Amino acid sequence: MNRSKEREQAFLILFMKNYNPELSIDELYEMAVESEFMKNSDFTKKLAELTVEKIGDIDTKISEFSVGWTIDRITKVSLSILRIAVCEMLFMDDIPVGVSINEAVELSKNYAGTEDSQFINGVLGSISKSL
Repeated sequence: MNRSKEREQAFLILFMKNYNPELSIDELYEMAVESEFMKNSDFTKKLAELTVEKIGDIDTKISEFSVGWTIDRITKVSLSILRIAVCEMLFMDDIPVGVSINEAVELSKNYAGTEDSQFINGVLGSISKSL
């Protein structure tokens, strides 16, 4: 499985977490793999867990650069995509920032609307310039 698919799986785990806050990332991941909804991937699990672990720092950064938008106004799909990308940008030095942005935009094209893609690209572009 390639990295893009692993990122997509991490995004789906985070999205599911929005509707199952009582479940841990580990529990959501295990259920998805057991039901064959997802394939086993160390990267997927690591990215989803790290994102939840650092969610405070990640949401602060998103809030700082999503001018005119609060976290509560961002759709759950876009927010999950942003969180994955910002996690990579801030805490995964082995992944180039441009790759994180491109992958997030591609995810948004598949799961969100055109305006969401532009919003995500703008927020991540601004964050990348600040790094």
